Amino acid sequence: MSKDKILEVNNLCTSFFTDEGEVKAVDNASFCIYRGETVGIVGESGSGKSATALSLMRLLPAPAGRVVGGSVLYSPKGAGQPVDLLKLPRQEMQRIRGNEISMIFQEPMSSLNPVFRCGAQVEEAIRLHRKADRALAKSLVLELFEKVQLSDPERVYKAYPHQLSGGQKQRVMIAMAMSCQPGILIADEPTTALDVTVQKAILDLMNRLKQDIGSSIIFITHDLGVIAEIADRVMVMYQGQIVEEGNVLDIFSRPQHPYTKSLLACRPPLGQRLRRLPVISDFMEVSENEAGRLEAREKEASVEQAIASVLLPPEETRRRLIGLRERPPLMEAKALKTWFPGRKDFWGRTADYIKAVDDVSFDVYPGETLGLVGESGCGKTTLGRTILGLARPVSGDVLYKGRSLFGLSAEEMMAMRQEMQIIFQDPYSSLNPRLTVGKAIMEPMEVHEIYNSEEERRERALQLLDIVNLEPRHFNRYPHEFSGGQRQRIAIARALGLNPKFIVCDESVSALDVSVQAQVLNLLMSLREKYRFTYIFISHDLSVVKFMSDRMIVMNNGRIVEEGPADEVYANPKEAYTQKLIEAIPKGRVEDITRRLQG
Repeated sequence: MSKDKILEVNNLCTSFFTDEGEVKAVDNASFCIYRGETVGIVGESGSGKSATALSLMRLLPAPAGRVVGGSVLYSPKGAGQPVDLLKLPRQEMQRIRGNEISMIFQEPMSSLNPVFRCGAQVEEAIRLHRKADRALAKSLVLELFEKVQLSDPERVYKAYPHQLSGGQKQRVMIAMAMSCQPGILIADEPTTALDVTVQKAILDLMNRLKQDIGSSIIFITHDLGVIAEIADRVMVMYQGQIVEEGNVLDIFSRPQHPYTKSLLACRPPLGQRLRRLPVISDFMEVSENEAGRLEAREKEASVEQAIASVLLPPEETRRRLIGLRERPPLMEAKALKTWFPGRKDFWGRTADYIKAVDDVSFDVYPGETLGLVGESGCGKTTLGRTILGLARPVSGDVLYKGRSLFGLSAEEMMAMRQEMQIIFQDPYSSLNPRLTVGKAIMEPMEVHEIYNSEEERRERALQLLDIVNLEPRHFNRYPHEFSGGQRQRIAIARALGLNPKFIVCDESVSALDVSVQAQVLNLLMSLREKYRFTYIFISHDLSVVKFMSDRMIVMNNGRIVEEGPADEVYANPKEAYTQKLIEAIPKGRVEDITRRLQG
């Protein structure tokens, strides 16, 4: 790693101007990026991580977001004096953006144009910045798709974004960002939608890119385990400020700030089962000083004491598993097959099918959480959508309380949907950008005629905002005014508004930082205990699934390859595929970081 600065940020201040006044998203941040290094930025949702990246790229949503102070000095490729990106003419900034400084955005569905094929979108960047002809650009795109481990590059090249899974769309975005070999790659939660094995491959790919072309990487994530795998230095952000900065080994082994210590303590433990996950407030309390700034103070309780107080004895877990089977299944999937048309022959007829779900059968019992894990494209999401009747199977059946869902009329299915809800993977595309947050939460209540008046529905919506750790002032804001993690909490609040009994959580916490993730998982667990909710919990994060689930199902190529009690599957996996998933989990251990840094 060179000690030459490629980027120097001085006293950066970014604000969002809302109806309630000015919100300081980035508050006097200063830092440097050196050539060839990877800097990780961590912090809770709303801490200013993404706002910092958007400020550097001059991509803040106008007119609400504005850089109100500071400078961003960038040293371009080759010789030349540093230039202040904040003062460059728009045309010059467009030349730098995507070519010299590239960005992988957090939400691929909102970043990819839905009316253009994926290959054409990546090809456009190559033709614009590298002046390649169409044939060369296409070959480079297919090569990039192979590098990011898209299994069928030709199919993805011709596919529209809606035809790909969340993980596949994110990999297309990564290929696009890497296409011009940028000097700085800003990665804003680039592995959020990816399963652990592909995540590991992407991290290795980014490391190779950094070594091959000398790129610097600004890696923004809520996953401290991922930071441990890739970063050289770490910056911790809180309330728009950088509260701690240092070598990755020092941050993990000797954190100084109470907030950093709290973030490290909130990670779901892999070797133990807890009643609830530790949260920030267990380790840190916040107060306002005389200047109106928030100050964090460490509590006396240690991490070990906090975890010991919520440990769940193994015998209690066993008793719960036995008790769940005492009642008939709430939902039964019987030989489900959901296939999609694949390759077509010369006459335009379907020659083969993509078998997203291929002969899958299982039961879910009242009050149970069934975890569903597997790599991107294994059929997890399609299975969840099929169970709810959002995707039609070619054969098989789903029974809910003994009734076949596929035999119901439209009116009967509408009534059933009040009990069966889904929390989608991508919160941006599942929220209507034209509706305020309050209206989005109230809309399902209006459709199903829950509560007697608009005022009662409003009160319930405000209560739900509080439950998911949002504030009453957020009621009248629009989705674009929130971070990805905050939008996911809004989607969870909307799903809970109908008081459902059965919820499919499709990667519902993958966009959340570790502390808010802990709060939401604890909320889902407490709701399960209080109202006997039943969940199917779909995730690529085995540590989260292990915490949430009573039983776990592992899927590969549309089929179930392993199932059993969650603790047993994790501790003693029988299938090589399951073992590979567990080995790929980023552990964030100090000894692993030391080994990586030593080469």
